[in-house]
Amino acid sequence: MSGARAVGAELIAVLVAVTAGTPRVLTIEDGRALPSGPFALEHRSLQSGLRAWVEEQTHHPLGYVEQLYTFADRDRGGEEERRISVSYLGLTRELPATVEGGEAGWRDWYGRFPWEDHRAGPPPAIPEVIAPALAAWAEAAPDGALRAARRARAAGTFGLDGRPWNEELVLQRYELLYEAGLVPEAGGGVAPGAPMLSDHRRILATAMARLRAKIKYRPVVFELMPPSFTLFQLQRSVEGIAGRPVHKGNFRRLIESQDFVEETGEIAADTGGRPARLVRFRGDVVDERAVAGSKLPLARS
Repeated sequence: MSGARAVGAELIAVLVAVTAGTPRVLTIEDGRALPSGPFALEHRSLQSGLRAWVEEQTHHPLGYVEQLYTFADRDRGGEEERRISVSYLGLTRELPATVEGGEAGWRDWYGRFPWEDHRAGPPPAIPEVIAPALAAWAEAAPDGALRAARRARAAGTFGLDGRPWNEELVLQRYELLYEAGLVPEAGGGVAPGAPMLSDHRRILATAMARLRAKIKYRPVVFELMPPSFTLFQLQRSVEGIAGRPVHKGNFRRLIESQDFVEETGEIAADTGGRPARLVRFRGDVVDERAVAGSKLPLARS
């Protein structure tokens, strides 16, 4: 076909760990990008290519990953050349990730999305910065119907005007800020949070939404925990991923009723308070729940 251009494929990894209750993502280029690289002829498969790029760029081994999403938008990414971005989500435990120059490392994902962290209540950035900016964007619409639609969309995604906060709408919130021109990737810069190159913050938002949804019906949080841990550490990990608190008593009863864990017989003395019992996940139960589905909803505080 005359005039046709080749379309390249970029492989992108979102590797997530939870350290001391803080969700962290493995990045390169001093936090500005996710591990990534082009799919080349020498790569046996998409996943083998992804593993090669991750290990080359971060020196971090890549364990289990699942395909996240494929992006092929013509107007996103800031490049003239058309490309397809194939993203993967991996859950791991934080290990040192270093390359020459110190450009690879783990970053708090809330540093990229500060409006998503509601563990201590709604962050001030929403009422003080984001809500006024979205209101101005809505009022700038050329007609009344579009103004009303924009106001409703802002209220629904960011929990404004008495609407409930839905922690799973991570991507919708970022896309709204992008459309309104309020993030650096769209040429703005009002909304807080560290920008990322190309479309990598959008891909991270997609991963956050996927993981927040999955912890409610699959025991994926197990893959983020060390071999033994306390129930408080488990609770903090779930809260860190969800970005909101859970009720301590309800959470513990829920975990115990699902038979997810068993005691190790050991005590954690370095809790900063009363010694706590160490537990571990029961592998047989994890396998059963992965097939049948678990009941691990977030308990509201």
